[in-house]
Amino acid sequence: MRNDPLRTRSLVLDAAGIPLSALVAEPEHGEPKAVILAIHGRGMRAAYFAGPAHPDTSLLTLAADLGYTVLAIDRPGHGASAHRLPAGQLIADQAATLHAALTDYARAHPTGAGVQLLAHSFGGKIALHLAAHWPHHPRLPLLGADINGLAQHYAPGAWDRPDDLAGGGRLNWGPLGLYPPGTFHAARTLLTPVPALESRELADWPARYAALAARVRVPVRLTLAEHEHWWRLEAAHRTALTAAFPPGLAHLVTAHGAGHNLSLGHAARPYHLRALAFTDDCRTAAPATTTAPAPAPAATTPAAAPAARPVLAAVR
Repeated sequence: MRNDPLRTRSLVLDAAGIPLSALVAEPEHGEPKAVILAIHGRGMRAAYFAGPAHPDTSLLTLAADLGYTVLAIDRPGHGASAHRLPAGQLIADQAATLHAALTDYARAHPTGAGVQLLAHSFGGKIALHLAAHWPHHPRLPLLGADINGLAQHYAPGAWDRPDDLAGGGRLNWGPLGLYPPGTFHAARTLLTPVPALESRELADWPARYAALAARVRVPVRLTLAEHEHWWRLEAAHRTALTAAFPPGLAHLVTAHGAGHNLSLGHAARPYHLRALAFTDDCRTAAPATTTAPAPAPAATTPAAAPAARPVLAAVR
């Protein structure tokens, strides 16, 4: 199986008037089984999923080799939209903007059985909102959601400790040996200032998690790294993570030998393979759909956020 970075191409999508930069990898032959919408975490970019330090960590090329299209989009306030949205957007607005970008992609490209969400950390908040409020469209159904590095309650003092991204701070990385050589140098190319609005809803997240989870109607797979330091992960908190969803809909697994930035480490390929196997399960369990491109849903253009001075912070 090849992991060729040249198979990944960049593009800019029209998200109801907002330009969003993205990376896409598509199967070489035939239509995709489905489209995986990959949503990066706080302080990074879509290239998080492209294997910046080692090709074995690339979700994009692995999934394309296995018949999936992966669309990794720079979230609002990052990449091509940074000048338009210098303060970013709140969670619900980000979800609407990403769905608009996905719809733009689907106008001209086959989408197979539908869309699978795969998200990391703060991107998981957007994915959970999308899963709870996915617009009904027969040509672009949501199959499921695979979320890693996200829980409900932050660990005590997590927001009070400084974290050096490039140097491998404890919260984001865990033991440095979990990552291929060159990872921390490569991570410098992924870093981006955190838009100010992304910090506004942090305190509300525990209650929002429960409210969103209760609305989800597709299968959800939650993965937390063995060396995860952002979240409270005592037994009661782990149980509450899946109990917040409708019965039997969500399950929680541990990625052994992994830190918070799971898709950058040695554990990335095993995790991605399990996520793709889960996607296969969601796809085969979903009703049959057409692969024709989907038209845009009726939605208003998300408003641009007021300007603010971005702050460089840890990936969360």
